[in-house]
Amino acid sequence: MKSVNTVLLAFGSNDTGLWGPPKTTIERAFAELGAAGVRLTRVSSLARTKPLGPLGQPDYLNAAAAGETLLDAEALLTLAKHLEQSAGRRPGPRWGPRPLDIDILDFAGEVRGWDARHDPDHPAHLVLPHPELQRRKFVLEPLAEIAPEWRHPVLGKTACEMLSALVPSAT
Repeated sequence: MKSVNTVLLAFGSNDTGLWGPPKTTIERAFAELGAAGVRLTRVSSLARTKPLGPLGQPDYLNAAAAGETLLDAEALLTLAKHLEQSAGRRPGPRWGPRPLDIDILDFAGEVRGWDARHDPDHPAHLVLPHPELQRRKFVLEPLAEIAPEWRHPVLGKTACEMLSALVPSAT
């Protein structure tokens, strides 16, 4: 019998795609995950944030969600990428506008890929927990809202501690 895996996910959108504007797209992503066997147990509010990437693109809407699934990490990643494409995401510039971005922040506390130097320009297939989450205010704010005591399995800090450690102007 498969075991239930707890997951933490991050969502971002700043471009109208096949599912509509960013708010509608993120809400549909929540529903699509549920239909595919990812039961979301907590969902943050939507936060408007400045983009990391090229200038001139719209602000992002960001959210985080906690959930449970029988899927393994690879199947969840495949599902996330499928939903991004279904929403209209296509290859484009790094950190450019997109209708949907779904990142796996944590998968059942699993640590994977941290034994090699992380190269954001050439990422490994799947690094767990997400290798950049501790540097991103737009991820940590919604994460701290839904899972303030979640502890990073590599760094040993809670979501709130990592958020507090960021400088106020960090993205």
